[in-house]
Amino acid sequence: MEKISYSSPLLNQISQAIRVRHYSIRTEKTYIDWIKRFIYFHHKRHPKKMGEVEVAAFLSHLAVNRNVAAATQNQALNALVFLYKVVLERPLQDRIQGIVRAKKPKRLPVLLTKKEVANLLSNLSGVYWLLGCLQYGPGLRLIESMRLRVMDLDYDRQALFVRSGKGDQDRVVTLAEELIVPLQRHLEVVRTIFERDVAAGFGRVYLPHALARKYPNAEREWKWQYLFPATRRSRDPRSGVERRHHLDASCMQKAVASAVRRAEINKKASCHTLRHSFASHLLERGMDIRTVQEQLGHKDVRTTQIYTHVIKRGGLAVQSPLNDILSIQR
Repeated sequence: MEKISYSSPLLNQISQAIRVRHYSIRTEKTYIDWIKRFIYFHHKRHPKKMGEVEVAAFLSHLAVNRNVAAATQNQALNALVFLYKVVLERPLQDRIQGIVRAKKPKRLPVLLTKKEVANLLSNLSGVYWLLGCLQYGPGLRLIESMRLRVMDLDYDRQALFVRSGKGDQDRVVTLAEELIVPLQRHLEVVRTIFERDVAAGFGRVYLPHALARKYPNAEREWKWQYLFPATRRSRDPRSGVERRHHLDASCMQKAVASAVRRAEINKKASCHTLRHSFASHLLERGMDIRTVQEQLGHKDVRTTQIYTHVIKRGGLAVQSPLNDILSIQR
């Protein structure tokens, strides 16, 4: 029985359309939030009575008055495209006229030196140290590390299987040998938690819809359990089933922010900075850019090339003429 429901029939219709397509609950909440904002912006008019002109006005408002980032504006557009195409069955024009586009800033990734990475990791402990090592060691995204399951570890091949990463792509990444023993010890604790849940009549874990149908008993198997389970069980907001989900990403974000302060790293560093640093350090060691691309799971090599640009901009890439001037003065 579905537990999430909305007072508006339209929002319930949107929710059902999203679930039929097996979108994540995060996507569902995000899309519904943007659609509600769109409706309130136009004084609660029904979307059926609006179209491209109103969509353009709302998106321009976000860019001009709210000063949102380009990615945020695109997120709102995606929600409205879904609303009109899938729910109302009245697709918007491919190019909506008159939108003031939010400017997409050209920002370079923040990179840490190896010493700074070491200091950051030394200020993490327990589960958070392991997660930090997995974000730097094989360059995992934060959510990819959170969604790892017991079966994704391959000690013999020193590999990690990343399933349904960004773009719904699977990939295999390197598992550092130094992490094998800590992971094995960590799994002993996780196994104890799992067995306690089973003894209490629980022990089920979330599986994507296709897998849940294909393997109806898999949700109770050890190999499908999350590598980093939450500290307590919770109810699935969609099905109402009580089970143990993976650790919330915000816990790791707070742990890293605290570690950055304690390590006295004067950079705007975050969880994703560990992934950026992993890529730059590999390239500095002479690793082939295509290999780095595969490890990171980048669809386009041009995304990976940004790290080569950052590396070349610093250090000895450009010789400053100041040395020549000072030599003349001496």
